[in-house]
Amino acid sequence: MKRNSQLSGVLHVLLHMAEHEGPVTSETLAKAMQTNPVVIRRIMAGLRDQGYVRSEKGHGGGWSIACDMGAVTLADIHAALGAPSLLAIGNRSDAPGCLVEQAVNAQLDRTFAEAEALLLRRFGEVTLAALAKDFRKRLAAHRRGAHKLEKAHAK
Repeated sequence: MKRNSQLSGVLHVLLHMAEHEGPVTSETLAKAMQTNPVVIRRIMAGLRDQGYVRSEKGHGGGWSIACDMGAVTLADIHAALGAPSLLAIGNRSDAPGCLVEQAVNAQLDRTFAEAEALLLRRFGEVTLAALAKDFRKRLAAHRRGAHKLEKAHAK
């Protein structure tokens, strides 16, 4: 079953940007995330529309954080990404007239809705600042110097 890792990837990129002095180009972010710069620009444009990032054109330009990371939650970023489905499982719908399938699907629908509501509530409790704090703690534990986006993802 394929998982949607877009939220994780965007959070990853945002934390790298927060640690980077100055704007970060789409090309640099794409290299780090092993994707195409066009994908990064498309995602960042949506985040820019919500006021979470800003872009600067020209030499020395790129993307940078434009928000108070202590005020933006995982729920906010999830919503900015179009609120993709949080669960990768779903109902069987091969025999919609089957009463057994109807009973199973009704219970699963209720359970899925409860699980998603709980997950979204928890997302609303975690800020970008909390993620950045955890990152800095991990970085200090490794006793590395300045964090470099290009080196962090080198293979």
